Amino acid sequence: MILLPDGPAINGSLWQFVERGLSPVGAPGQRREGLGEQQCRVWCLLGRKAGDNTQVRALAQALGRGFEEKWISARSWELLVHAGARPTLAGINRSRSSALEPPWPDIVITAGRRNEPVARWIRQQSGARSRLVHVGRPWAPLENWDLIITTPQYFLPAAPNILHNRLPLHSPLNAAEVPSLELWRERFAALPRPWIAVLIGGDSGRFVLTREKGLRLGALANQLAQAAGGALLVSDSPRTPRAAWQGFTECLTMPNYLYRCAEGGDNPYRAILALADAFIVTGESMSMLAEAADTGRPLYIFDPGDGAAPWWRRAHNYRYKPLSYRFAMRFGPARMRRDVGRIQTALMEAGEASWLDAQSAAGAGAALGELSVGAQVATARDAQAELAKSAEAVRRLLEPR
Repeated sequence: MILLPDGPAINGSLWQFVERGLSPVGAPGQRREGLGEQQCRVWCLLGRKAGDNTQVRALAQALGRGFEEKWISARSWELLVHAGARPTLAGINRSRSSALEPPWPDIVITAGRRNEPVARWIRQQSGARSRLVHVGRPWAPLENWDLIITTPQYFLPAAPNILHNRLPLHSPLNAAEVPSLELWRERFAALPRPWIAVLIGGDSGRFVLTREKGLRLGALANQLAQAAGGALLVSDSPRTPRAAWQGFTECLTMPNYLYRCAEGGDNPYRAILALADAFIVTGESMSMLAEAADTGRPLYIFDPGDGAAPWWRRAHNYRYKPLSYRFAMRFGPARMRRDVGRIQTALMEAGEASWLDAQSAAGAGAALGELSVGAQVATARDAQAELAKSAEAVRRLLEPR
């Protein structure tokens, strides 16, 4: 909704797509233009995680050869079969997934554990002709992949088939290509500047986004906007718990525009990236951090951790995800660990982000209020260079062996 000063709440229109930042696509398995012309068939295995899909799509688009999207619907018990070593489709719902049939692709790009066995099954069906590219950190042995494109939060070694990047992959933001950008600009026009985006993730690894943390994030965002004399453009993600969202919105008194993924409808995420003057991002979301940092505008990271309190004193840390994360970090091999703090630290050291806390919010807001607003997006060169480097590494897989 839009909240105007001293005025009524106005319901915004409902939006159509759940995943953030996606342009409308056709039916699962839809063919993109150019595959035949380039004599190369590229399949993107997509799933329920928007961050993974963003990286896979960005890499496929950077190849410039066209691609096909293959949506994979994993069953709830997929881990029971996917933890094994063999390629299999046993863990997916084939009736709800895209068709996987010849002609087999030259390149398969995937991310996330759930699609790994599917990628390896495709290569098996192709007679080992398909080349496999994994983005992130695979569960299968590293030698199973022709190319792995990874980032610092994963503790992967240096190896000929591993490319290390600084930040997760994403397509450069081109404001001219953002769908309905002028419409969104008109919707936000009644809100005072600067426009401060708040991008909210959710539970991930050891981070559990609770109502208490939603309240804290809402209070800090409101304080920043108040000191700046501006407004908040808020978008959550499919991972955002309802309790955290409710806690966040309860704290808002400054003008704002709210988008809740669970309600569906037109997703303003890309428009917010293009139009916002500054960003607050929850620190567990690597994709949102990378995209916000890429704009070159002020970025503040909200720490979704538990502070100095021992983890075992928090009831929410006994849920499956945080417990399994801590078990893996304590007993798992180095390459199965993950520490998102390494990316946060890299952004801080590069001067591309600052922590948002009670001590810094007022001063940061006052500084924002003095900045000129409405500048063009200044895309970071590092992000484009890493995407180009990754695409070139994939192209080399097509060279004769």
